[in-house]
Order: sequence, then C-alpha cells, then structure tokens
Amino acid sequence: MRRVKIAVIGAGPAGIASGVEAKLHGIEPVVILEKAPHLCDTIERLYRPNKRVDAIYRGVEVEAIGNCRFETESREAFLERMKKWVEEYNLEVELNSEVNYIKRLGDVYEITVNNEPKFYAEFVIIAIGIFGQPKKPDYPIPKELKGRVFFEPPSLCPSAGKVLVVGGGDTAAEVASFLCPNCEVYLSYRRPQFFRINPVNLKILEEKVAQGKVKLLMGTDIEKLEADDGKVRVFYRNGSVDTYDFVYYCLGGSTPKGFLKYIGVEFDLEDQPKIDQHFETNLPGVFLAGDIAVPKGTIQLAFNTAYIIIRRIKERVSQR
Repeated sequence: MRRVKIAVIGAGPAGIASGVEAKLHGIEPVVILEKAPHLCDTIERLYRPNKRVDAIYRGVEVEAIGNCRFETESREAFLERMKKWVEEYNLEVELNSEVNYIKRLGDVYEITVNNEPKFYAEFVIIAIGIFGQPKKPDYPIPKELKGRVFFEPPSLCPSAGKVLVVGGGDTAAEVASFLCPNCEVYLSYRRPQFFRINPVNLKILEEKVAQGKVKLLMGTDIEKLEADDGKVRVFYRNGSVDTYDFVYYCLGGSTPKGFLKYIGVEFDLEDQPKIDQHFETNLPGVFLAGDIAVPKGTIQLAFNTAYIIIRRIKERVSQR
C-alpha cells in the first residue's frame, strides 16, 4: 500500500488537468489511475481521425480560469497536447488500472485497483467521464429480463428473493455479502477457487458461507439466460439449470453513476450527484471533475473544475 496526497481516477482532460494543477500548486504526490491502455479514452475511441476537438460545447462560452486551456484543434493535436502535458509536468499516470472501489479508513481513502487495495489517498478526484461501461457476458441477455438482470452493484438491497451473483473478484464478494441479509444468495464463479479477492473481503465472504447465508457455485460457467414467468432461468455449461429472482453480474467496469452510488456518493431528486461549489461530494475530500460534475462536452469547463478543486485542496492542506 502506498500513500499519496491525491488519487485522480481517470486520465481524460479533467484528470490530466487535475494533475497539472496539483503540480503547479505544489501538491504531491499525485497518481492518476486510468483503466484504459491510453490517455483520453473517450476521444481516442469515439472521435474519428481529424475530428475537431473544441474547448467549448455548442457555442457556450466558458472563460478559462486555470492553467489548462486550448483552442479548437484536431483530435490528433489534442491527444498530443495531453501526452505533452503528462511529460512536461512529469505526471504519474498508471494505465490499465481500473479503480473498483474507494472506502474511508480513518483520515484517508483506500483505493482498490484491479481488485487489489493499492493506495491510501488523502483526497480523491473522480474524473471518469460519462461513457464508462460495465463488462457484460458474451451471450445475449433477453430484453424480457430488464429489471431482473444487472451489470453493476446494487445501491439498494431487494427485500427478498433468490439472487445469483456472477464473478470472482472483490465486487462479487461485496455484493454477495451485501445482499445476503434479505435474500437467498448464490455466487457463481467459473474457476474452482478465488485468487483475486483481498483478504478482508474473502474473510467476510467465508463467514457468510459458513453461516449458510451465501452458497458458492465454484467452477461453474453460464451458457445462457432465459425469461421464465417473470424470473431468470440460468443454464450452466455443466448441464444444470436453476431459476433466480435477480442476477447481478460483477465482471468489472461500471457506468459513472453506478460507480458513484456504489461508493456512497449521494444523488439529488433529479438523480444528479450532490456537490458543493468546489465540486466536493458528501464524502469529505472526494471531488468530481469534468463531465460528471458539469454539462458534458465542455472541455474548458472540465479544465476549470480541476483548477477549482485543486485550489480547494490547497486550502485544506494549508489549514492542516
């Protein structure tokens, strides 16, 4: 476990700007964690070659207030700019590093990366954008199962029912433990034993199993799902079939909203995350930057959120 001052989740424009602003304000160490194998995943994947990248969106003027700014340029020029900033400011960016969970431990947050606790951070800036996706199985999910099959951890526990959790990582273990007080829980994992659950989650899961609250289906692989009179019929490759009220896939990845709710960020009546004027959530020291905090598509506004957040963190650090 390594301790850092700030952990930035996401190496898009807002995440990189957070790193730049932190450097210029003398705040270190800072680590930027990105689940993709490259910077600026949305622009890298979704922008066609030579597509324009605008600082503003749909003509909404935004005044640059921080140190990060640019004018309209091509996709390739913008990506090169981001790489240059990373090199120029010697930013520490860890690619292929998916953040699965953050939780408060005393005066720091424990950051779980690729299903292993890896960092303690005094502050966390979540800059994951709005185009995140949970991983799904290869077989199709019948549309009739909407509302019965989920691809992200639940924020609320069903009041009752027979539930199948699919996966073998920390998220699967945590979801199974979360659901078992009200539900009959089964956990399906394709391997014969767990190998990437951290010791704390594994201990909790084993206690639930010993108490009969969670039943393990080790070495099982699912072939397909079918709708069955309002329930989910699951066909396993070993020939067995069973029926469940709900199925939760925990295969990695998440939408930003699902991830935020999972870690405890509160949402308002319009289903928007609650943040103050400094973009701080109800979790002390956890901030939202970029598209998940301000209207989407406005890169200059995303840069500005990074500046405002780092100024706020600087105030907190100075007070200490």
